[in-house]
Formats: sequence, C-alpha cells, structure tokens
Amino acid sequence: MSDLTRLTHPRHPRSNAYDARWTVENQMGPHALWLLEWLAPALGLDTLPPGARVLDLGCGRAMTSVFLAREYDVQVTAADLWIKPGDNAGRLAEAGVADRVLPVLAEAHDLPFGEGTFDAVVSIDAYQYFGTDDLYLPTLTRLLKPGGRIGVVVPSVREEIDGTEPPEHLRPFWEPAFWCFHSPAWWRRHWTRSGAVEVEAADWLDDGWRDWLLWSEVCAEESPSEFMAGMARESAEMLRADQGAVLGFTRVVGRRI
Repeated sequence: MSDLTRLTHPRHPRSNAYDARWTVENQMGPHALWLLEWLAPALGLDTLPPGARVLDLGCGRAMTSVFLAREYDVQVTAADLWIKPGDNAGRLAEAGVADRVLPVLAEAHDLPFGEGTFDAVVSIDAYQYFGTDDLYLPTLTRLLKPGGRIGVVVPSVREEIDGTEPPEHLRPFWEPAFWCFHSPAWWRRHWTRSGAVEVEAADWLDDGWRDWLLWSEVCAEESPSEFMAGMARESAEMLRADQGAVLGFTRVVGRRI
C-alpha cells in the first residue's frame, strides 16, 4: 500500500506543500526540492527582488524551476541537455508558471546567454557532471551580474578518497562516474582557486544520507518508471551499506568577484 506521507520532512516545509506523487514521477535522482530548500538560505534567494533572473542549470524535469518561480517570485531560465524544452513546457504550464519559466535546451559548456544576464545561478544534482573542470566556473560566472551568486548542491564524499579504488564496502556499487563526488573542502578550494568567486559556503548536509536513503526507498516502490525504480533500488542498497560513512551532499555558494 502506498504511503507517501513518509516524504513529509520537518526541515523542508516549503517542499512539503508540493504533491509527493508529482515529485516521485518527475525525479531524476535525489529529492531535488529538499536540496534546493537547503541551498536557498545560503544563496539568499529570499533577498532577490521580484522578477530577478535565475538560471536553473541542469534542471531535469524542471521541478526546481517550478519551485524557484513559485517560492521566490523570480524569472527562471530552465536549462537542461537531457530533457527537451517541449517536455518541460507542459509541466510548467500544468504548474501555472509558464509565464515565469523559460525552458531551453542547452549544454553546460555552450550556454547561449550574454554576460551579466542573471542575478543568480542554481544547480541541483547536476554541477558535478561538468563543474569539476578547472576552467569552467570563470566561464559560467560571466553570466552573473557583478555581485551575483551561484549556488549548487552535489552528491559528495565526506573526505577525499586516496588512491584509485573506492572504499571496500562501496566497491560492489561504485561506478567510474562517482569519482566526480568530492568533499566540501575540495569544492571550497576548487572555487577559491578559480579566482571567479568569493566562496561564502562549502558545507556538508548533516544526515543527508538518511534523506537520500528514505527518498530512494520510496522511489523504488512508487516510481512509475521501472528504469528509475531500479536506479533507486541500487542507490538505497548502496546507502544502506555506507551508513553515512562516505556519501552525502555538499552545498557550495559563491559571489561573483
């Protein structure tokens, strides 16, 4: 029997107002609204003026774009490479934010926007795929107005892993792509060295692995896509094996210099 009430989260009152079935049906990984709600205060989303322009980079099925438009009254550019703009346009219309969110097809290294276009850049569970490049952040932050902020949340490791092999208990689950998971300290150094931003936060989500596990367990049971349900089952098994020893989430916020 379905029990989506498990997804009512005491730390995320704004996310709780969204239909849990909708979040499960449109998920592409960890709970994007929970992660965005954690990022919001550090990024200062509540301080943005109405109509401020925000780039939602790697927006997936645009749940985060809907959240940004509704909760913070901003104009959002919902950019993704995998999900076509037409697909997202339907979701945005159903959510009543078609006038405030523009879906675009864009690759992170080829963003069709002018310098100083955005007041803020947000990226949830996507930045790790392209942002580890030493040359990337200076290119991206040129799209921000001077003093504008960028904020990301990424799957992470508590501490950097030495050598070329994962921890023994994670070997059955480890994929080469997981090497893009880095620690808060790594991300702070990486952004500081870029010279593009003043780093205002680079921190770890306490017990984030528990949220990730709960979400994965629910999605494994409730996802209408067998592919996504299968991925959720694999994530849940990995997180149960890890018990928070290695895996979790990092929040990074920087202000354009």
